[in-house]
Amino acid sequence: MNHRLVILTGASRGLGAALAEQLLQPGTVMLCLSRQTHPALAQQAAQAQVQLEEWPRDLSDSLAVADEVERWLRAFDAQRFDQALLINNAGVIPTVGAVDGCSNAELSSALRVGLEATVLLTASFLRASIAWRADRRVLNISSGLGRHAIAGSALYCGVKAGMDHYSRAVALDEAHREASGGPAAARIVSLAPGVIDTDMQRQLRSANPGGFPARENFERLHSHGQLVSAQATATRILAYLQRPDFGAEPLADIRLV
Repeated sequence: MNHRLVILTGASRGLGAALAEQLLQPGTVMLCLSRQTHPALAQQAAQAQVQLEEWPRDLSDSLAVADEVERWLRAFDAQRFDQALLINNAGVIPTVGAVDGCSNAELSSALRVGLEATVLLTASFLRASIAWRADRRVLNISSGLGRHAIAGSALYCGVKAGMDHYSRAVALDEAHREASGGPAAARIVSLAPGVIDTDMQRQLRSANPGGFPARENFERLHSHGQLVSAQATATRILAYLQRPDFGAEPLADIRLV
C-alpha cells in the first residue's frame, strides 16, 4: 500500500469538500483546515480506513496555524510517506465592489486567508518535509481572475495574482536547491480550476451591478449551463495532481491540461 500525507485547506464546503471526499483513499493520512468541520467527512474517513484530522481553524490567524501545522509535520518519521501533498484551497471574496466599499478589517481577513496562509503553510510544509523521502507536491488553487483583472474584485484578483507569482518563485527556489546538490525539489503549481458551481459563483451573481459590471457575464455562465460541478472539477484536479509532469510549469489552467 502506498502511504500518503495530505494537508487540505478550505475542506468543509464547495470544491474543498469535494476534494476532501475524493482524497479518502487507503493509506492516506489527511489533515483538513477550515473554519468549520465537514459534516460527514469523519464518518466517510472511518469507512475508508483513512486517518483523518479536522482542525477548525480561522486561517486569517495564519501565523499561528502555520506554526501548528509545522509542529504536526515534524512529528512524522521522514521515511513514512511515499507522497506528501499540500493543497491550498481556502479563499474568501470580500464584499463585491470597489475596495473602498469594504472595511479594512474585511480586506485584511481576505488577504490573510487567501494569500498569507498560502505563503506560510507552503513554507512550513517545505521546511518540515525537506528531509523526507516522499514525493512532495504543492497545489495552490488560483483563479482566472489572478490572470485577468475585473472591476469590483480587486482584492481577490490581487490575492490570486500574488499566489501565481509566489508559486513561480518557489518553483525556482526548489529547482535551484536541487541543482546545487540539495534534496529533490518539491513540485508546485498554481492552478486555475475553471468556473465551478459553488457559493462563490452565487455571490458574484447576486452582487450589485453598479459596483460589479461583470455580473452579467457570471449570470450568463450560469444560465447557459457552463458551470462545472465541484465533484467533477475535483476529479480532474486530483488526476492532474498525480500526473508525472505535474510541476513542469508552475502556472496551469485545469481546462487546458
